[in-house]
Amino acid sequence: MTTYVYGIAAASHPGLPDGMEGIGKPACPVRILKQGDLAAIVSDAPEDLKPKRRDLLAHQNVLSEAGAAGSVLPMRFGSLAPDDETVISVLGERADHYAERLRTLDGRVEYNVKASHNEQAVLHQVLAENPELRAMVEANRREGGGSHEQKLKLGEAVTSAVRAREASDSVEVRRALEPAAEAVAEGPEGTGWLANVSFLVSRKAADGFVAAVEELKSTQPHLDLKVHGPLPPYSFVDPGPAEPAE
Repeated sequence: MTTYVYGIAAASHPGLPDGMEGIGKPACPVRILKQGDLAAIVSDAPEDLKPKRRDLLAHQNVLSEAGAAGSVLPMRFGSLAPDDETVISVLGERADHYAERLRTLDGRVEYNVKASHNEQAVLHQVLAENPELRAMVEANRREGGGSHEQKLKLGEAVTSAVRAREASDSVEVRRALEPAAEAVAEGPEGTGWLANVSFLVSRKAADGFVAAVEELKSTQPHLDLKVHGPLPPYSFVDPGPAEPAE
């Protein structure tokens, strides 16, 4: 049967959740596979595995239970291996790598920051910083809104200026927050935001990171920042044996 992998920990981890309930309906019991100094937190995988809210929460709960007592390498939802034997084999093959990651990520969490523009605020800012755009707006206004060609030219100029600002603000988000983190991982690009960045932060330094986010919000009010965390450090783990579920 296909094996679902929640995470990897040291075999000596004092709080591995053997016997708790994981994903699936009915919920699949969580069990522990050990190989040498490592352990994998796994369960059976439902045949119809989908990213439903119930299963996403179950995945998170297992990792929270394990992470509360010691370092765990979290796997993303949907991480699968063909069977238990494959998981055990990979634990042995990649033992040094996993041990190094466990040491590095011990006591650390992830904060994901997505940034987008407040459209009205960034438009005002772009116009305030660009005399040529202001002159075009004023010229159109004097002519009762301007001709179709003038409106089109102004629209293209504004769009170009806003895109340039998106690029520079993406750099600014990382520059402002990187000093408060130990590592940075760029997330996949997507529509709706200009930056998608994950930061690895020591639990002891979490208040400082949150303060840096608040400082960025206050100094760059045209940015809409959405912060998710603290999270298990998903973006800083090599996924190892598992493959995402389709």
